[in-house]
Amino acid sequence: MTSTLTDLDILRELEPVAERHLEEHLRKARAWHPHDYVPWDDGRNFAAMGGVDWEPGQSKLSEVARTAMITNLLTEDNLPSYHREISESFSPDGVWGTWVGRWTAEENRHAIVMRDYLVVTRAVDPVALEQARMAQMTTGVAKPVQGQQFLRSVAYVTLQELATRISHRNTGAACNEPIAERMLQRIAADENLHMIFYRNLSAAALDLTPNDTVRAISDIVTRFQMPGLTQPNFRRNAVVLAKNGIYDLRQHLDGVLRPVLRSWNVFERTDLSGDGERARDEIAAYLDELALEATRFEERRDRAAARQAERAALAP
Repeated sequence: MTSTLTDLDILRELEPVAERHLEEHLRKARAWHPHDYVPWDDGRNFAAMGGVDWEPGQSKLSEVARTAMITNLLTEDNLPSYHREISESFSPDGVWGTWVGRWTAEENRHAIVMRDYLVVTRAVDPVALEQARMAQMTTGVAKPVQGQQFLRSVAYVTLQELATRISHRNTGAACNEPIAERMLQRIAADENLHMIFYRNLSAAALDLTPNDTVRAISDIVTRFQMPGLTQPNFRRNAVVLAKNGIYDLRQHLDGVLRPVLRSWNVFERTDLSGDGERARDEIAAYLDELALEATRFEERRDRAAARQAERAALAP
C-alpha cells in the first residue's frame, strides 16, 4: 500500500505535538550525574598501573547478574548506531533535532555509569567487556523494518524503551547489591520517560494517518527484536536472562506489547479500513501466538526447575 503521507508530511504535521511533549519531557526529567552512582572507594589499579588484573573471584555478582549487566551495557554502548537511525528517521532541524540531541545525551549517561560501576567494582572482566564493545559497535544495528521509516521507527523505539526499562529494573534486582539496584532504577526511569515521548508521538500519528500507522505497528510488533541482537553471544545470553526472569516472552507480551497497544487503542479504533484492518488482524493473531509460546516456555522452565530441585534434594 502506498502511503498518502510522506515522512516529511508527517514530520511537519506532528511538529507541534513533538514540541509539546519535548517541553513535558524537560519538565519531568531529573538531572543526575553518573559519578554519584559509582562506589569509587572500591577502585584499585590494574596490572598496567602496578596493580592486579581481573580474576573471576573478584566479582560479587552472580553469573546471571553479570550476564544481564553485560548484555544491558553492550546494548547501551551501541548508541551511535541508534542515534544515526533515529536521526535519519526524524530530522536534524527544529524540535526533531533538539529531541534527538537531548535523547542521545541522556542515553549516553547509561553506558557511562554502567561501565564505571562494573570496572570499579571488578564485577566483570574489563578486557572481555572491551572486546565485546568493539565487536558490537563495529557491527552496529540496522533499521528494524525496511520501508517508510518515521512511523516504524517511532513504533519500534516505543516498544524498545519499555522493554529496556523492564530489563534494567530486573537486572538491578538480580544483582542483589543496593548500589547497582539504585543505579539501574535511575536508568530505568530515563527509559520510561523516553518511552512516553515516543508512545505519544505514535498516538498522534495514529490520529493523523491511522491505516499507515497500524501497518507500521504491525510490521514492528510481529518482527520485534531487541537492539542487542547483534552483540556477541546475544541469543545464548537471552536464553539465560529469560530463564531467570530478567526478560522473557511473558514480560514482552504482558509488560510491553499489550499495555502499549492498549494505550494506542489499536483494537478499539473505528477509523481503520483496508490494509489498516488487515494489519490490526495480524497484530491480534500474533499476540495469540506469542501467548502460546510464552506458556510453553514457562512450562519448560518450570519442569527444568523441578528436575533441578529434585536432583539437589537427592544429592548427598
